[in-house]
Amino acid sequence: METNKQENRSQLTERPYRSMGFVIHIVAWGILFGMPFFFTGRETQSITWDSYIRFLLVPLSFMLVFYANYSLLIPKYLFTKHIPKFLLANALLIAFTIIAVHLLMQVLPAPHPRHHITPPLPEIIRFFFGNIMLYILVVGLSVAIRMTGSWYEVESMRRELEQARVEAELTNLKSQLNPHFLFNTLNNIYCLIAFDANKAQEAVHDLSRLLRYVLYDSSHPLVSIEREFDFIRNYVGLMKMRLPEHARVEMELSTPPPGMQIAPLLFISLIENAFKHGVSNNKSSYIRIRIIHDDKGIDCYIENSYFPKDKSDKSGSGIGLVNLKKRLNLIYPEKYLFVQEQKENSYVTDLYINLYPKENETDMRYHR
Repeated sequence: METNKQENRSQLTERPYRSMGFVIHIVAWGILFGMPFFFTGRETQSITWDSYIRFLLVPLSFMLVFYANYSLLIPKYLFTKHIPKFLLANALLIAFTIIAVHLLMQVLPAPHPRHHITPPLPEIIRFFFGNIMLYILVVGLSVAIRMTGSWYEVESMRRELEQARVEAELTNLKSQLNPHFLFNTLNNIYCLIAFDANKAQEAVHDLSRLLRYVLYDSSHPLVSIEREFDFIRNYVGLMKMRLPEHARVEMELSTPPPGMQIAPLLFISLIENAFKHGVSNNKSSYIRIRIIHDDKGIDCYIENSYFPKDKSDKSGSGIGLVNLKKRLNLIYPEKYLFVQEQKENSYVTDLYINLYPKENETDMRYHR
């Protein structure tokens, strides 16, 4: 399925370029073939079929040299870096074309005779050296157009590969985040079972709702802020069930404007860490969560008492923050500010995401 999507994107990307290139070729050759009609007037001799047929030999020979290079010689020799073969092939092609045009000119009816001085060189040599620069120019034009088209196709492919890489990396990060979230939540429920089985049963029910969001809703690139806030409220409510009485949690979630969207599950790692490191079993503890918005973005400010876990604690591996930073760099490059600060007995994290950046504007602010 993913391969089909990439192929469809590739076809949609190449189609406008090919259509535009086809139109440009038609217009350019149409102008060249129609030039005799553009320069006829009252003071100039009207064009005849005999003179026009003689004129056609030149643009037709240009077409032969142009498309021989465009379709065959450039891809076969120039793109494969066989420069001597490319130059030799063009020398033979141009020589053959010029001689063929000269011989055909001799066969076709001659235009009205004009007085001229015959040069000392044979006529065919004069014709050859008089027109060789035009054909070299045609070859150069063919190389320029073909190289430009090739660069455009390579650049389009590079962008598609980069987009596919980003999508694959985001998918991989989400696949790591889901088990990590489940691991931490189940660890909390396991601790809850020891002193309140009823609350543990209720927690399992709440966990099923959280998992439904993680597994289904978060699969979209963006979700509404309201849905993300509902998930955070449910998660914090689940975590509060196991907190001791001396631990307090304060949470402020501002009402977002309609239609405001954000990448899912960006704040959950910060909240998880606050509960993991911010609560002590026998000391006064606190967690303050404030997520507010302004006219440009959204700010998640979390402050908690700090009780770092010892190395024997296996309730988490720190993968959450690592994945968070990677996702931010992929989804909101240069559009966010992430600050972590440890004070004496507290720990602060502040993540501001600019959701509506103006052109060439980096309005990153640190809210306190």
